[in-house]
Amino acid sequence: MFKNLVTLVTGGAAGLGRATAERFVKKGSQVVICDLPTSNGAEVAKNLGENAFYVPADVTSEEQIQNLVDEISKKHGKLNVLVNCAGLCNAYVTYNFKTGKPRTLEDFQRVLMTNVLGTLNVTRLAAGLIARNEPDENDLRGVVINTCGTEAFNAVSGQVASAAAAGAIHSFTVPLAHDLGERGIRVVSIAPGMFRTELIDQLPTETEEAITSECILAPNRLGHPDEFAHVVQSIVTNPYINATTIEISAGLSLSMNP
Repeated sequence: MFKNLVTLVTGGAAGLGRATAERFVKKGSQVVICDLPTSNGAEVAKNLGENAFYVPADVTSEEQIQNLVDEISKKHGKLNVLVNCAGLCNAYVTYNFKTGKPRTLEDFQRVLMTNVLGTLNVTRLAAGLIARNEPDENDLRGVVINTCGTEAFNAVSGQVASAAAAGAIHSFTVPLAHDLGERGIRVVSIAPGMFRTELIDQLPTETEEAITSECILAPNRLGHPDEFAHVVQSIVTNPYINATTIEISAGLSLSMNP
């Protein structure tokens, strides 16, 4: 199955996106990695071999993403799977009462622009290429998989921007599935908990230990990025998963406040 697929992964140079690109290349899919020009996307694609192709682009840019879609069309002639992993997160309180200063508006804007508008920008521009595919035995032409985060359901102090972005992506999953469903394109979101990525590696050791021991039910550890990629694979191979958000967090509950 995967040998016939062309997969686009945004944020594919690192973290969950990179793990997804790696898994899909191993399965035989042609994989297009999209990440910022400042990323190591070219090196990642080179290491993955001839089935990986890197196109630098900012997901918030209409011109750059249209160029990305054009490049995919030119090189592969089709697109079957879109996995939106590009995103930012921050942990800033809205107002610091100790300093008497609010958080800058730009801090909120960056997260919302990249996570929400970036996801919609790539999806709306890639949908036309996916829609050109011949329908399969289920009358389906492809699938869009978005990443929101468990902040959509379970956020704490400092996660206002991340929660707003995650909640938006979760909320538009069903209407987006209705928008694209008439052409046989499924839409599914994944809400990952805390995974071993470059961002999490910046946490102090004691903070990580407190989270894994007190806030994660079982297994008491951070998620492996390939476990996220495995969920992506399951969504692609199961045609009956549509218009829903799947949480993968091992029962994470930050409300425990370790």
